[in-house]
Amino acid sequence: MADGASSGRADVRIVPKPWGHETIWAVTDRYVGKVLHIRAGHSLSVQYHERKDETIHLLSGDLIYRVAERVGGELRDVRLKPGESYRNIPGTVHQMEALTDCDVLEASTPDLNDVVRLTDRYGREGTNAP
Repeated sequence: MADGASSGRADVRIVPKPWGHETIWAVTDRYVGKVLHIRAGHSLSVQYHERKDETIHLLSGDLIYRVAERVGGELRDVRLKPGESYRNIPGTVHQMEALTDCDVLEASTPDLNDVVRLTDRYGREGTNAP
């Protein structure tokens, strides 16, 4: 055991968000696993991460995924279909908008509070607030 951890059941947390909720089902010093449930008509903030490296996988729904390679870059729409994935390295600006209810799987480095919100329809710009 590298960090004193042991095998067994993992705690699962549901974190309410203004756009739906996230189910955090795995947290270790090496990775985090989440399922984001985004309600139809809602969107996450336009954001980027300074350290967090993440890959998302659309499980279900119709999602507009907006991406810019850097801060100040033009966001472009990437249509993801269920079963498709997209990786964001640190510094990649991104946003998700749900056209229908969506479930998105996220695997990332464990930097849960590493988010810089550029714009947010729920008033959370620049914060790490839920």
